[in-house]
Amino acid sequence: MAHPEDMSQSAVNIEDEVEESSVENAAKLAPKLIYEIIRRDGEEELSRTTRSLIWSGIAAGIMISFSVVGEAIFRTYLPDTPSRYLVENLGYSLGFLIVILSRMQLFTENTITTVLPVIHGPTLHRLGRLGRVWALVLGANLIGAFLVALLYVYTPALPAELAPAMTDLSRHAMGFTPTEAFFRAVPAGVLIAAIVWMLPQAETVAFFVIIVFTWLIAAGDFTHIVAGSVEMAYLLVQGELSLATALGSFFIPVLAGNVVGGTAIFSIMAYGQVKDDMTLGSKK
Repeated sequence: MAHPEDMSQSAVNIEDEVEESSVENAAKLAPKLIYEIIRRDGEEELSRTTRSLIWSGIAAGIMISFSVVGEAIFRTYLPDTPSRYLVENLGYSLGFLIVILSRMQLFTENTITTVLPVIHGPTLHRLGRLGRVWALVLGANLIGAFLVALLYVYTPALPAELAPAMTDLSRHAMGFTPTEAFFRAVPAGVLIAAIVWMLPQAETVAFFVIIVFTWLIAAGDFTHIVAGSVEMAYLLVQGELSLATALGSFFIPVLAGNVVGGTAIFSIMAYGQVKDDMTLGSKK
């Protein structure tokens, strides 16, 4: 028969093990570890083959179109009330859910994921690989956006009832001045980078994290280079928008704003909050 003191000591040991396990689980949420997860993902992205980046990027450009389609569906079939705006913008989350959960190559995710390895260990070689990934992914996203725009305009892939809403949404997205487009793109870049930062510790609620933050992009009337490129392409292939206007008023300022938000603001802040911890850890 076990001695009472032995049983008591055993209970204490079990309690200590449970406490230690809880501490270890909580430690997984530490910013340093989140940073390391994203940095390693970024290293993998920088090493991916050209073919895989292009095909994944094209797929993302096509699938992100469902953000515009989702909004158009809500706008078409919901009654025209003041609250419709908040509800219809939930449709904007649909394309991002597909792209992010399927781990397709979306340019705005790369403004943090592939940047952290370069900030962590800056070399000309890594900087060159970063430029390669950005160019391939953005170009592939654009190809996907134009392909799906051609599909929607020149085939009966979408019901005709959605066309007016698709056009209205696209005209609105292209209606900002270059200055407005740039500054509205900065919060969008920050929010997409925030999603990337939160996903490692939000696996069970990733669905809701993506919905909330991408809804905020739409509801806040912020501008996103890839989703907006679908709207840009939708008008371009119909001859409603000139290439010069598309580039000068939308594409270039929004691209710059998303990069500033995702890289110059969020990525540098993310690195800044873990830099000292990583330095201390390397000295031990």
